[in-house]
Amino acid sequence: MKPLISKEPVIPDLNEMDVDFLTALTFEKEVIPQKCDALFIFSGTHSGHWEKAIEAYKYNYIDTIVVTGGRSLTGIPHPDWDGNSDIEISEAQVIVSYLVSAGIPSEKIFMEEKSTNSLENVIYAKEVFDFTMIQTLMVVCKSHVAGRQIRTLKKHLPRQIEYIPYTFNSVYKGIEVNRYNWMETEVGRKRVWGEYLRIKHYGIKGDILPLDGSCNLLSND
Repeated sequence: MKPLISKEPVIPDLNEMDVDFLTALTFEKEVIPQKCDALFIFSGTHSGHWEKAIEAYKYNYIDTIVVTGGRSLTGIPHPDWDGNSDIEISEAQVIVSYLVSAGIPSEKIFMEEKSTNSLENVIYAKEVFDFTMIQTLMVVCKSHVAGRQIRTLKKHLPRQIEYIPYTFNSVYKGIEVNRYNWMETEVGRKRVWGEYLRIKHYGIKGDILPLDGSCNLLSND
């Protein structure tokens, strides 16, 4: 199934203000990691999904972990993904297997494996974990999608929750995309611009927290 918005859309010319705006919007805020009530792992096949969770647990940032993910209908699995050979294995199952192998007790892990996208990650996670009981939630996801995915959480979870991004960078065509260098390469600009388009689209659709009026003032948009 083809993604609704291309991973590599046509990019307009961006000035310095546009770059600053897009960085803050798509990568979310930079915060110092802190002790949180729980950790939420958005589904995916990149090793960062479990490596960052294991790191957070070992640093004692979290005790409870919510793992999400069935099988994506649009994504291409990471080349190193262990679940490639068996379509019956959910992304959540593979992630949990790594967490348990790293010594994290299974009773501290809550798992849903019905979701096929970020919105469903959140909706189905609510069936296995009571988010009304927490105040802080650490979030593991790719760095350049943090803005969209945290907006998904904010739309559907209790308002009292504070979100702490705990992200990892991705590599496309041999180029790492992060908050400091994305604007320097075509692949980085395409990935970030695509995220901006998704945030606008899904905000209007009602799936995520929408942009306010001041967030639609890109000079080329």
